[in-house]
Amino acid sequence: MGAKLRNVSAMLIFGTIGLFVKNIDLTSSEIALVRGVIGGIVLVVVSLLIKNKVSFKDVKANLLLLLLSGGAIGLNWIFLFQAYKYTTISNATLSYYFAPVFVMLLSPFILKEKLTLKKILCVACAMLGMMCIVGNSGGATEGRNDFLGISYGLAAAAFYASVVLMNKFLKNLKSLETTYIQLILAAVVLMPYVFTVEGFNIFRMPASSIPYILILGVVHTGLAYLLYFSSLKELKGQTIAVMSYIDPISAVIISAIFLRERMGLLQIAGGVLILGSTLISELTKNKEE
Repeated sequence: MGAKLRNVSAMLIFGTIGLFVKNIDLTSSEIALVRGVIGGIVLVVVSLLIKNKVSFKDVKANLLLLLLSGGAIGLNWIFLFQAYKYTTISNATLSYYFAPVFVMLLSPFILKEKLTLKKILCVACAMLGMMCIVGNSGGATEGRNDFLGISYGLAAAAFYASVVLMNKFLKNLKSLETTYIQLILAAVVLMPYVFTVEGFNIFRMPASSIPYILILGVVHTGLAYLLYFSSLKELKGQTIAVMSYIDPISAVIISAIFLRERMGLLQIAGGVLILGSTLISELTKNKEE
């Protein structure tokens, strides 16, 4: 399988996450825990099969960052799954894709990157887009609360942005080993919270949820991450940036087809502003590099 096909396949798999999460009868923290455990195990097995050697010295040197980023991944998943529960997949996905905006805003302080006029305009356009989505969302009805769901999506985006920034400081670790270590640490961080707050309901999961949680862990995490990271070395930065937007676009289309979710013109305009501004910023950054 070629690098482009692997990347596109990963993006399409990521785009269906919301559809599966909505069918899992567990709390968001329980889903995040199981996803981390299954996904981490799958990637460890793959790493052993391809004989990928791990330097425990390098892991130890990066342990604090790995622990913090692993915890951030766990919280990122919890907030994203909460977003799926309270609002449409479209709203949750588009608010989640505000993560690059957070990275742009924080990069000058953390990475000492210059905040150019073009980046400022991109941030302004993305914020305008988010205002369009929030302003055109419905109220709280029948278990749905768009504003709360979008807020959870933005919280998830903030934690994902923190992971992106922390990963910039990791040294001498390959993408595959970084990923499975972070997934396992995410599960380790979440485990005390889940068992203390939620109890052991996770072991009494309804049979109807088991296929969905297995697919989420094996396919959406293990397989998708493997396809994605294995494609990065063979693709140009601009290609990766463009292809990453297959995920939110496919998520919106899939939610419209299978869940009959509809977006108003103002929400569509907001989505275009968010995705368009972050894409332009990514393409500009990769061109400069």
